[in-house]
Amino acid sequence: MAEPLFLRACRGEPVARTPVWLLRQAGRYQPEYRAIRKKHSMLEVIRTPELAAQVTLLPIDAFDLDAAIIFSDILPPLVGMGLDLDFVQGEGPEIGNPIASTRDVDLLGTPPAAETMQGTLEAIRLVRSELEPRGVPVIGFAGAPFTLASYAIEGGTSRDFTKTKAFMLSEPAAWRRLLGKLVTVQADYLLAQAEAGAQALQVFDSWAGRALGREDYLRYVAPHNRELYAKVAAAGVPVINFSLGVSAYLEEAASCGGDVVGLDWGLPLDEAWARVGLERPVQGNLDPASLLAPWRELARRIDDVLERAGGRPGHIFNVGHGLTPGTPVDNVKRLVEHVRERTSA
Repeated sequence: MAEPLFLRACRGEPVARTPVWLLRQAGRYQPEYRAIRKKHSMLEVIRTPELAAQVTLLPIDAFDLDAAIIFSDILPPLVGMGLDLDFVQGEGPEIGNPIASTRDVDLLGTPPAAETMQGTLEAIRLVRSELEPRGVPVIGFAGAPFTLASYAIEGGTSRDFTKTKAFMLSEPAAWRRLLGKLVTVQADYLLAQAEAGAQALQVFDSWAGRALGREDYLRYVAPHNRELYAKVAAAGVPVINFSLGVSAYLEEAASCGGDVVGLDWGLPLDEAWARVGLERPVQGNLDPASLLAPWRELARRIDDVLERAGGRPGHIFNVGHGLTPGTPVDNVKRLVEHVRERTSA
């Protein structure tokens, strides 16, 4: 069986057509997913391998995408470290005992993923077994240190990250210890996902670009991201560096590591690709809100991304952030078909 297009594109090799998968491709826009969530909580789905595998496969079966990303969330590894996590309907994630002192940092554990994330690791094994005969690779993922630290300190999502930044600036030694522990846990988790069968890995840095300017990023975040990517390189599979909102310091964020740079929709693809280096494979970068538009507008925007990619090797078509709950299913289907038709040799 020929190697999957997605994995070849991750290495910058020529492919017969542009591979396509979508961030948050398994989610609330699908009625089948909503039906599962009516019966099970978010954490139940994540922790039950059969359910997580079922949800992972939904978009693959529906749209014949070129890669499957395991259904999970970036936050469950925090539970093994000693934090109380829940997903509140209509509110999002909540940490019951957020970090508020240096002592809280020192009490955090760093247990191995084999002990704390068994559900996700088993789900990867199940999905790999199902998809390998179909030639569809499985992507594992984890959150970057700053993003996880912000949830742990804020107690959930935040608009201004004031608690996180106050802790970072007033307790720099404890901040380094916190991010060091997160690097240990996340590196082990990513390596465990590869061992379980993930053929590529993605690191999500969702909030550093929103919370921090360039100088603070370079001082307080970049060293820990570099350490994480260096450790994960031992997995021997392609690693995608996806940093949201870092247009002001895209080169610096990309230089932290990873084989592929995931691009958000903040910059035109050709401009962003030139800034990270045309020799580097990239993933992206359609604005996910485009899928809420009529087909004539969505098609134009898909074509714009493809034209900016210019047929160069090393482009993976994706959205520049996750699909929204209101995304029409038919638009997802037509997007996948259109990319394939436009880029087939």
